[in-house]
Amino acid sequence: MPLKAVLFDMDGVIVDTEPLHRKAYYKMFDDFGIEVDDEFYSTFTGSSTKSVCERLIERYGLEISWEDIAAIKRNYFKHYFDTDPDFDLIPGVKDLILHYHENGIKLVLASSAHMNTINWVFEKFDLEKYFIAKISGADLKESKPHPEIFELAAEMSGEPKDHCMVIEDSTNGIKAANAAGIFCAAFVSEHSVLQHYETADIVVYDFEELRIEKVGKYF
Repeated sequence: MPLKAVLFDMDGVIVDTEPLHRKAYYKMFDDFGIEVDDEFYSTFTGSSTKSVCERLIERYGLEISWEDIAAIKRNYFKHYFDTDPDFDLIPGVKDLILHYHENGIKLVLASSAHMNTINWVFEKFDLEKYFIAKISGADLKESKPHPEIFELAAEMSGEPKDHCMVIEDSTNGIKAANAAGIFCAAFVSEHSVLQHYETADIVVYDFEELRIEKVGKYF
């Protein structure tokens, strides 16, 4: 059962957007006069903006729609996206994407990010031509750790689940892959703080460890 498709998370795997999201969220928190500690903030990783905003409304009794909160946060994020000089692809990921593409592996993007953000990233770093499909968790009914996004990604790849591999960096994403019954490689990112990797099938610290000749033994 050879590897046929790789289902990529985006934040923390392809691009290091977490510092930008953190700046944008905390600027938005200041606007609403709320204090969010690191422990609660860490639970946002891997969840859709809709899910996060709904939890903020419930926890802090905010009298505003999740859509309006998300729009404020997204505007701050776009500002940092356009102006932060350190924003770049995670080292080694472009080579891994090219490696898979050149070897006929189908690539599907399965991210909790809004599709606008996904498109900004794909345009900025010229990734569109390597992926056969992109999925935004913001367009789905359920958010990670629910398996919906990876079940759909596997379906869109056209390959059976046991020929697919998920690459994730968050607890919620790993749980979603587990629940979908898909092999999960956890990539340990320096910015994915307070995340847990115990249920991942393999844990890697360098994308070289995910080349076909290294992971082929699992399929």
